[in-house]
Amino acid sequence: MSTTSFTGERNVSRQPTNGLDRFFDISRRGSTVGREIRGGLVTFFTMAYIIVLNPLIIGTAADADGKFLGGGSAPNLALVAAATALVAGVMTIFMGVFANFPLALATGLGLNAFVAFSIASKMSWADAMGLVVLEGLIILVLVLTGFRRAVFLAVPASLKVAISVGIGLFIAFIGLVDAGIVRRNPDASNTPVPVGFGAGGELQGWPTLVFVVGLLAIIVMMVMRVKGAILIGIIGATVLAIVVESIAHIGPSFIKPGKINPHGWGLNVPKLPDKWLDSPDFGLLGHFSLLGGWDRIGVISAALFVFTLLLADFFDTMGTMTAIGAEAGLLDADGMPPSTQRILIVDSVAAAAGGAASVSSNTSYIESAAGVGEGARTGLASVVTGVLFLLATFLAPVVAIIPYEAATPALVVVGFLMMMQVRGIDWDDFEIAIPAFLTIVLMPFTYSISVGIGAGFVSYALIKLVRGKFAQVHPLLWIVAALFVIYFAIDPIQQVLGVK
Repeated sequence: MSTTSFTGERNVSRQPTNGLDRFFDISRRGSTVGREIRGGLVTFFTMAYIIVLNPLIIGTAADADGKFLGGGSAPNLALVAAATALVAGVMTIFMGVFANFPLALATGLGLNAFVAFSIASKMSWADAMGLVVLEGLIILVLVLTGFRRAVFLAVPASLKVAISVGIGLFIAFIGLVDAGIVRRNPDASNTPVPVGFGAGGELQGWPTLVFVVGLLAIIVMMVMRVKGAILIGIIGATVLAIVVESIAHIGPSFIKPGKINPHGWGLNVPKLPDKWLDSPDFGLLGHFSLLGGWDRIGVISAALFVFTLLLADFFDTMGTMTAIGAEAGLLDADGMPPSTQRILIVDSVAAAAGGAASVSSNTSYIESAAGVGEGARTGLASVVTGVLFLLATFLAPVVAIIPYEAATPALVVVGFLMMMQVRGIDWDDFEIAIPAFLTIVLMPFTYSISVGIGAGFVSYALIKLVRGKFAQVHPLLWIVAALFVIYFAIDPIQQVLGVK
């Protein structure tokens, strides 16, 4: 299969020319070393925010004993950032070398918040990370037994397409929210409109202009078939942001709790760093207690926490790798990417590794689609991304100069192109169209890939049941639909069992 990258380059299979080419199947997948490097760079720049954001989420939350990650009485964000970048780098390189797939991994957003505010608040950080390690090991067993792959093979083709489309809409929405184009309504309690356009119903501030310029520049370069359009757009927008900040002195959007600058920069203030290198401290590695949480809060409560983590991790990666594979033109007749088993093994190990390093479960990132859009088709791109994450443990000041507004235009562009797959769904057949619709809309509206997948599975099974077509649903899909019902009803279940 030949496809076209976002820059208009055709992916035409060729015979390998050297050892590197043969190892990664670069020519056979219609790519080049240059495109793989560009793709790896773009993926890194679109997800490097996790190095800054993860410490802000898990590094600033105290556990049940009032301690922060690392055991101190005050946050140590540098400690968390170093471990976050280290695990992301090692596991992304592992994905590239072992699975040969252009998919990067890092601490999972949403999962880290759940660990910080729902689990660690009831036990020590070491106990909480022990549950994360256990969840990763359970998923690894499910992968090695073939159960995880079997479940996804049981999913109808149209629902797989819906998952890819939903993820495309989701990452476009992430891009718009992070750039401040879509914002939470500050007066949401007095209006039925929860979000709005820009600040006060209009686009305001220089950071917004940087986003718009970056987005339009990428679009223009794409239609002009400029090689490296996304990477050039990110770098150009970052340079523009640094210039704007040096002249206007805008500052960050978040000043302190309760005080927000609506015209400020998201995540990072773009300015040249005072120093370019900083020695990392990996002191968080190995600070976990595998069974400590079970003794502290009881078997039932711990089991429910592990189940919640497991179900979210289980399907996020299944949907992500399929969406990436579809965009790269790498799916087989069953709608699965090459080396599926290896991809899932790496992802499972990454979940456990994230817990073992005290940075929460690591998972596959849909932002990898930006690298695929730049032409990445092989694991070489992941190796490039992983190496950059490892370098980021020393170059944290450099990573911290890229604001949301400079990186998020890539997500919007990628989201659009992923949504083009929507034509593969039969909208005249309500039995598949309704589950597909719920899958697509609930991913961005709930900010969760797993919720969208779960809603699609449950509604599909229910429709088939009431239509008397029970036998048309794969047995594994019935099991998974039932598990999602438990997942969605986890709060009342906890109350009934008295473990809330």
